Amino acid sequence: MSEQSSAVPEHGVVPAAEDEVVDICRDLIRIDTSNYGDGSGPGERKAAEHVAALLEEVGLTTEIVESAPGRASVVTRITGADPTRPALVVHGHTDVVPARAEDWRVDPFAAEVEDGCVWGRGAVDMKDMDAMILASVRELVRSGRRPPRDLVVAFFADEEAGGTYGARYLVDHRPDLFEGATEAVSEVGGFSTTIAGRRAYLLQTAEKGLLWLRLVAHGRAGHGSQVNTDNAVTRLCEAVARIGAHPWPLDITPTVRSFLDGVEEITGTPLPADDPDALVAVLGSTAAFVGATLRNTSNPTLLEAGYKHNVIPGSASALVDCRFIPGREEQLLATVRELAGSGVDVETVHRAVSLDTPFSGALVDAMVGALEAEDPGCAVLPYCLSGGTDNKSLSDLGITGYGFAPLRLPPELDFAGMFHGVDERVPLDALRFGVRVLRRFLETA
Repeated sequence: MSEQSSAVPEHGVVPAAEDEVVDICRDLIRIDTSNYGDGSGPGERKAAEHVAALLEEVGLTTEIVESAPGRASVVTRITGADPTRPALVVHGHTDVVPARAEDWRVDPFAAEVEDGCVWGRGAVDMKDMDAMILASVRELVRSGRRPPRDLVVAFFADEEAGGTYGARYLVDHRPDLFEGATEAVSEVGGFSTTIAGRRAYLLQTAEKGLLWLRLVAHGRAGHGSQVNTDNAVTRLCEAVARIGAHPWPLDITPTVRSFLDGVEEITGTPLPADDPDALVAVLGSTAAFVGATLRNTSNPTLLEAGYKHNVIPGSASALVDCRFIPGREEQLLATVRELAGSGVDVETVHRAVSLDTPFSGALVDAMVGALEAEDPGCAVLPYCLSGGTDNKSLSDLGITGYGFAPLRLPPELDFAGMFHGVDERVPLDALRFGVRVLRRFLETA
């Protein structure tokens, strides 16, 4: 799968990534890959075949791996100038969260261009980056030049539901596809925000861990007309209220501290560590991302109990979405168990590790250098992601992951708010900027 042929056009002009990235992004958005998390969606097979065709068109050999009917990922490998160096994984995911058309200003799967932006589900998360990867790789291969080291280029299924049918499946069943790889770059990093009038790019070097928990409260079943002091629904609601309202203390990790130090340097103003609102007030629309990395979180998301109005059930359950600061998993779980109280079991439904990587080294230097070359005078800061990416799965293979989907964004655009939001869109200029940065990075990393 590592062989590729030269695909330079006969007239010698290599199509530029900037010229095709918008069209690639729009074509990907038009392929509905909604992931409902229960297997009922259309799957990613059609998108995987489309991606494979774009890669094969320039001479790359691809492999489509189907983990279940319709759940497909695609991988290719580009041989580097020095194949003895550890390989770099450049990856995206092709699935998207669902979108209700009636909530949107435009058809979420039409990929319309309005106000200088491509609109549609996945424009931000993450078919924009998929398109930038494809356009950059196609231009790189067409140019006839090799990257400094092997590149493993992967487009995973199922990221939006934890990666069971995507990255997790490939790590467990096809680790050979990532042989020799030690580092990776993917989504939710490298985008810009404006701080005190200066543009700063947030390079993601850490991710909070994930614990999806189920609470199961037990009690005495009975008739709804009777006095019942052992009511499972009451017990569950009390537990959910305690967990949802728990004031998790501030917990500033080294990565977050480095980010805050950078913000202080830009603004020239010390940030009080005991005031979360002050910490994020200067960050505008990015505050939602950063504010959630200052502490553990526990959010109840679903309740289920009973089957008839006049029957007290013997059990009741709730789902809670917990995210923990790197190194604080056991602390969070112990606290939730204590808050749940007696008579309430706490079960783990899904777990994903936290990640924390130093903001240093040759790969970081290459990312910073590519951004600075295209946007002189910018700042580049490390930050911790409150959510998660497929880098969690790759970490089981010893692969260190970063978030680097470079986008230069206008200050007024609420980019962070469009992840899984309504009227998701990405500026055309940001896509073209992104492929310039990404191509420069791939040639130097």
